[in-house]
Amino acid sequence: TQVNLEELGQESRQQALTRILRALAHPDFIAFDQEQVEVNAPVYVPCPAAGQPAYTPDTSGPYMTVTPSCGDPRAEVVVEGVGFAPDTNGVLYFIPDSGVQLQIGRFETDGGGYFQTTVRLRDRESDQAQQLRATTRRNIGNAHLSQNGIDTINKIIETVFMALLATTLGTFLAIPVSFLAARNLMATVTSPVASVALTLILVPLGVWLGGAVTGWLGQTALTLLGDWLPALVGLVVAPVVATILARWAVPPVEKSPPGALVRLLRSIALLAVALLAILAFYLFAALLIAAGERIAPLLGSFAFLGDFIANVGGIIVLVLPIAGALIGGGVFLSIAGRLGNTLADRLSPRTLKAINIVLCAVAGMVLALLIGAAVEWLYQLRQPRLTVVWMAIIGAVLGIIVAVRSRADEPLPLGLAVYGVTRTVLNALRSVEALIMVIVFAVWVGIGPFAGVLALGLHTVAALAKLYSEQVESISNGPLEAVLATGANRLQMIVYAVIPQIVPPYISFTMYRWDINVRMSTIIGFAGGGGIGFLLQ
Repeated sequence: TQVNLEELGQESRQQALTRILRALAHPDFIAFDQEQVEVNAPVYVPCPAAGQPAYTPDTSGPYMTVTPSCGDPRAEVVVEGVGFAPDTNGVLYFIPDSGVQLQIGRFETDGGGYFQTTVRLRDRESDQAQQLRATTRRNIGNAHLSQNGIDTINKIIETVFMALLATTLGTFLAIPVSFLAARNLMATVTSPVASVALTLILVPLGVWLGGAVTGWLGQTALTLLGDWLPALVGLVVAPVVATILARWAVPPVEKSPPGALVRLLRSIALLAVALLAILAFYLFAALLIAAGERIAPLLGSFAFLGDFIANVGGIIVLVLPIAGALIGGGVFLSIAGRLGNTLADRLSPRTLKAINIVLCAVAGMVLALLIGAAVEWLYQLRQPRLTVVWMAIIGAVLGIIVAVRSRADEPLPLGLAVYGVTRTVLNALRSVEALIMVIVFAVWVGIGPFAGVLALGLHTVAALAKLYSEQVESISNGPLEAVLATGANRLQMIVYAVIPQIVPPYISFTMYRWDINVRMSTIIGFAGGGGIGFLLQ
């Protein structure tokens, strides 16, 4: 264990420990305005050949004498001071012709303001008189926070709010992820082979298409912002039109089931609602950025409000492409599920089997190509034959094997697959400390609290999602079965049977995670994550 008890008794270590404990008991937190007193006395190095001139100090105030008043370099002289402030510490300086202050000793006055000490002259020879200067400082006025105290309070506040923001963002993301990582909820989720294959094919397409359309809407919003009037009109008209279309597409009451054409038109209307909503968010974000940048110089000491408004707009602009990609993936996921179920219900087993083989081959190829693209991006192999051709062949073969070995209408355990992938990702993220994450984010977004919030938020998602999911797995199954027996769907089952059982532990886990994030904020500051740790480094 490399325990060395002999080190405990060493005098040097005892003295060092004493200094540290005393320093901790007297932090540089409170300061006073100080009055500085300087007293000079002449000294010659070396002694003049004709003898040094006589020196008579001014005894009307503090004064100092040097005995002898000349000497060779490195010679010792006795310095006496009279009339200084009582019980005061001071510093002695040797001042050569250059005027630089060279510290040669320290002193402490007694109750009468007197001190005597012996110092060595510096090796600075000159024909002219040089100076010994005694400097003392005396506290005056009322106590106030020192600069270190002000910086400490500011960083403590920054640390607490870093932890609060990271916990808030992490909680919002961890709650939906926790349901995907709960085995008891995902074990019953199954899907036909055709639905799973179509999901693997269409979801990547939907993510790409959603991101592309969102980017195009962002460019359109920037074009409208060339003039304030079109931007304001668009910001007002887009939500109004979206609301009208949404009310028509989702009527509260229907007298008869809609036909195929009406359902198609309603789907197009809902798509238009989503596009108009994204466009309105882009316009709103762009106006926030422009308004924040415009008013910040006019607010003086409250300029941070303008910066905050502009930053909110910038965050919306950054988040919208991700949201658009997720929405596109969700839409295509719904289409894939419905289309797969339709094929499984209406086609004969022989026809469905043939379609499953084709779809699984394409799905395996798509999944393998995505994995190959990720490997190529991470490791830069520059071997397309390996990461494209062979990956596509292997993926297609594996897909065909799955389709051949499965019955045409056999439900695959899609929920367990999602559960396994989610748990694996969460375990991988939790294995990386926030201190390591903040190094990566500091390189990406720069040193400061933003990098710290991102690192803490990501680690919070992984930690809370695991705790939340385990709590979901421990709930009573009775309410779930009772709600499902009434004909409720899975979303209604989660809302009315799962959430009421998990709210109290979710709150306690969240508060405990905030406590952890406050302490972690101090640590990640050493790596550039902002907060009090950034000051302590």
